[in-house]
Amino acid sequence: MAIGFAPDTSDGSSRVSRTVEPAEWAGSGVPMLANPRDVIKDLCARHLPSPETAVVAVYDPDGRIRASASFAGRVGVLDGWERRNALLSHLRRVIPHDLRLRRPVRTAVLLVCRDGDPGWTAEDGAWMWGLRDACALHGLRCGSYVTLTGDGWSVLGESRAGRTPRALAPARQAPGALLAEGPALSERQAAVR
Repeated sequence: MAIGFAPDTSDGSSRVSRTVEPAEWAGSGVPMLANPRDVIKDLCARHLPSPETAVVAVYDPDGRIRASASFAGRVGVLDGWERRNALLSHLRRVIPHDLRLRRPVRTAVLLVCRDGDPGWTAEDGAWMWGLRDACALHGLRCGSYVTLTGDGWSVLGESRAGRTPRALAPARQAPGALLAEGPALSERQAAVR
């Protein structure tokens, strides 16, 4: 039996496991978007994301959007734990969990608007880990991870990309919009629209 202190992880070594590499993401069975350009256009029209904005959306099995939220994502966060907590916080505000179901039926998709190269970055790895874990904790299927840059959009792990829509100048709407569809629209959510 070993007794002692936990090892010093101030160098960030404990965070290595809280990121997802592109090959791991591609092999994890994430359902592909049927028409990514339409999904991305719809999310951009709803939330007008500017760089450093994240948009999480929940879709019903028929592909219709049920709820979505946009929020400012801090730059330089490489720990999936922090990303997961941010995603869970916003998911809890826009849609009840599905933990009572035997299998998840709704799917969460994450769009991150950022500056820089459209390829995978360490921050994307943290977002991917966060999305996967938040979905498990909220009873959702983990869906696609999309980046939106000045060069266009890219669905990481699927090798699909396009030039429009793309990240533009700062948006007219500040991050923090909460949108829900369907009959369960609360007064608070309706006021945000």
